[in-house]
Amino acid sequence: MSIWLKKSFFILLSILTFGLVSPSQAFLNEENHALAKNNGKPSTVESTPEETREEESALTHDVFIETMLVQAEKNAYEKFGTKIKPVIENEFRSLILPKIEKAIADTATEFPEEDLTSLTISEVPQYAKTEKIFHIYDERSGEDIIRFHVRKDHPPKDGYYFNFHYHTVHDQFQAHHELGSIFWDKNTPPQWMSVS
Repeated sequence: MSIWLKKSFFILLSILTFGLVSPSQAFLNEENHALAKNNGKPSTVESTPEETREEESALTHDVFIETMLVQAEKNAYEKFGTKIKPVIENEFRSLILPKIEKAIADTATEFPEEDLTSLTISEVPQYAKTEKIFHIYDERSGEDIIRFHVRKDHPPKDGYYFNFHYHTVHDQFQAHHELGSIFWDKNTPPQWMSVS
């Protein structure tokens, strides 16, 4: 971010808060460092429109993972519906979501940062009986990269479990990569997306 933009931001912030909030020490240190680097003169180097466009369109791996994870959690809760979500939400958040994050992170490392902007997350299917939670696919080709699913398992003489897993393009989506299972109950769980 250019120095004049930072200064403008803090001036605007000061006006809006009537001086109740002061600029952070990190900003002031950064400003002093920039001035020292330029022999006490403010920097006047502006980025070219191409550099600005590249900065805006570039997506770091960390930002990509964070964005996908937020959407993944939202899609999962939408799929669970209001009958299933309250029962398994805590276990899902503590056991399954970190593994989803790792799978997304592993996938992201396979792509250069400039290609991450082409990867997007699919919507939750409206047909409630499918296993699909969401897929991450390449908008340029329309092809899936990784598919996250959940299925209801009912082992003999046992209760019901939600089995979370994913498939990747590397083996044409054949192998199940386990994320974990969450026990539901002895009784049959409601349909996906059921509301109370």
